[in-house]
Amino acid sequence: MKKIVAILSALACAYGTSNAQFPGFRFKKNEAKIYTLNVGQVTMDIDANNGARITSLRYDSTEVLSQISFPNMYGSTFWTSPQKEWNWPPVHEHDMAPYEVEEADGVITMTSPLSQKIPLRIKKRFEVDKSDNCIVVTYTLINESDQERKVAPWEITRVLAKGSVYFDADVDAITPAGLMNFVKKDGYAWFDIDHVEGQNRKINADGKGWLAFTNGDLILKKKFQDLNPSEPAPEEAEIQVYVNQGDSYVELESQGAYTTLKPGESLDWAVRWYLTKK
Repeated sequence: MKKIVAILSALACAYGTSNAQFPGFRFKKNEAKIYTLNVGQVTMDIDANNGARITSLRYDSTEVLSQISFPNMYGSTFWTSPQKEWNWPPVHEHDMAPYEVEEADGVITMTSPLSQKIPLRIKKRFEVDKSDNCIVVTYTLINESDQERKVAPWEITRVLAKGSVYFDADVDAITPAGLMNFVKKDGYAWFDIDHVEGQNRKINADGKGWLAFTNGDLILKKKFQDLNPSEPAPEEAEIQVYVNQGDSYVELESQGAYTTLKPGESLDWAVRWYLTKK
């Protein structure tokens, strides 16, 4: 019990809330329902029964995503932005509930239940682009309410807590300043992952439409729409990096433009995943 309370406290610290504010926190995983895509030596697994979460990304047999056993702190998920609209925990229907699945012509489309808290339905489309040696994940947000809603897409990918994160941005413009030791290297903002006991850290940056992680001889690079500084949701950013305390995981976070959707309207936002050897 003490261990569970400690983990909850860490999560509360990380996302600016307290244990009392999320008594309905849902930890239980559903039975896995895994779908797999391959391109070259890269394999991606997606679990339809647990939020259409990307649970594994491997080059041959080498894993790059966090496999932490704590139920919803693993793999890669997708949320709506800004976070202040739902605070914490993540919206269950988007993050952990079973998704419906359709397969056609090598494309896998997974569709979420409708949330009453945030009345947006999410679709995730997974497909291989062999010509570009990557996997393309297209997220669709559908406004199924009777009112206009402003929203931005937000992908959260939890990687191993060792290695380096880098992207194209002005180091001096990364906020909060000095929270992580970013340096200019090879023309990019570069962070060699370190650990500060008992401290969770998160930065915001205006990038150039890509974000990368390297560990050993592998590079994970994700490409997405490049935003102007005015386009992200309030208090959010095109690129975010979150380092969980201890040696647990690091989040690579990217967001799309903050968009007004009328009832029935939708937006699409694509992320191209590349996993290569150096």
